[in-house]
Amino acid sequence: MSPSPAPTRGARLAVLVVGLCWLVVLFDGLDMFIYGSVLPHMLETKALGITPGKAGDVGSWATFGMLIGALSSGTVSDWVGRKKTIIVSTAVFSLASAVCASAATLDMFSLGRFLAGLGLGGLLPSAITLVTEYAPRGRGALIVGSLMTAHQAGGIVAGFVALGTGDWRVSFWICVIPLFVGVPLAAKYLPESMAFLQAKGRATEALALADRYGVELAGKDEERPAAAERWSALTALFRGGLWVQTLLFWLASFGGLLLVYGVSQWLPSLMKANGYNTGSSIGFVIVINLGGIVGMLVGGRLTDRFGGSRIAAIWFGVTAVGIYTLSAHMSLALTYAVVFLTGLFLFSAQAMIYATVAARSNAENRATAVGWTSGMGRFGAVFGPWLGGQLLATGSTTAGFTAFAIAGVFSMVLVSLTGLRSLPQPQQSSTPQLTTTG
Repeated sequence: MSPSPAPTRGARLAVLVVGLCWLVVLFDGLDMFIYGSVLPHMLETKALGITPGKAGDVGSWATFGMLIGALSSGTVSDWVGRKKTIIVSTAVFSLASAVCASAATLDMFSLGRFLAGLGLGGLLPSAITLVTEYAPRGRGALIVGSLMTAHQAGGIVAGFVALGTGDWRVSFWICVIPLFVGVPLAAKYLPESMAFLQAKGRATEALALADRYGVELAGKDEERPAAAERWSALTALFRGGLWVQTLLFWLASFGGLLLVYGVSQWLPSLMKANGYNTGSSIGFVIVINLGGIVGMLVGGRLTDRFGGSRIAAIWFGVTAVGIYTLSAHMSLALTYAVVFLTGLFLFSAQAMIYATVAARSNAENRATAVGWTSGMGRFGAVFGPWLGGQLLATGSTTAGFTAFAIAGVFSMVLVSLTGLRSLPQPQQSSTPQLTTTG
């Protein structure tokens, strides 16, 4: 066993992991938000023959890809490792952006968004799992919240890219940059999860990694062998009465991602239809993501202190109120304030679901638990963009805001139920000292 680490050495390793994952999640956010940011211009110019109804279909193709990516990434990550999954996912959505940028037809553009969704869906659960396993004890939710600020920062960058280029093709070419920046950096510097290596029985590799960075592994008697079957990590989520908690998190994630992806794609178009000009409508994307960054940091800190179920429930409730308020036409300054506050609660509510699931899982099935929670929630992510398109096509902006507000109430109720003391809790396994056990 390697000697006890100096605190600063362990902290530096955690900063390295979070920093590299923050970078790739920034690119993830850029790619996710860029479609909604350029959509008003695409609709105005009827690029590729797009209409509000077809735009909703395109958005749903992307989130359907995310569903597949998220459902498979957890199992794949628990099988081949967090690092490989992160690298491949980043490469996939970067290359898919090139397909979108060069598309000659709407069908080709839709294929590009579907392929991008595969990568986007696969990246986030794996990155959340990795940073959770390197987070200092008792700081798991804060670290996840800090990581998710990158997603909102990517949304801010997407807004500026759309405003700065004024051309949707150029905007998508910019989204190819991660292939030449994020992928090489992650391949060279991102360490594999020591918890994963120990859980898979690869003690020699784990020890070499610990020695390289001067951190301590769990004792040999605390290590666990790898699961005999890769699917056992999934079935473990339903054993001993855990199926109730698992299904509640899945359903809450459905409502949360319906909100996140529905609002992310349609906010600029809904606000434009509500009487705001194009510049202001794209500006709302920037402001809502600024609020999201603040919310991630505040929500993460409060979750570590008071519990994820309680904080996420409050966050979803306030989100529902904020979204419904946006259906009323207000002064521009007041609207920006409401959009900022809505973003503060909207994105971090869903992030706290992931943080809570990760904290309640163990090393053997943590990536699977987060991946499937994200993956099942992607059904909401598929439905949200489609629903927004259908409602906008009717000319009713009020109905769109109301539908998204109802989704917030739905998730508030379900995530509240996950906090009931009567629900069974998973048995925690030991992990390296840098990780959180929640």
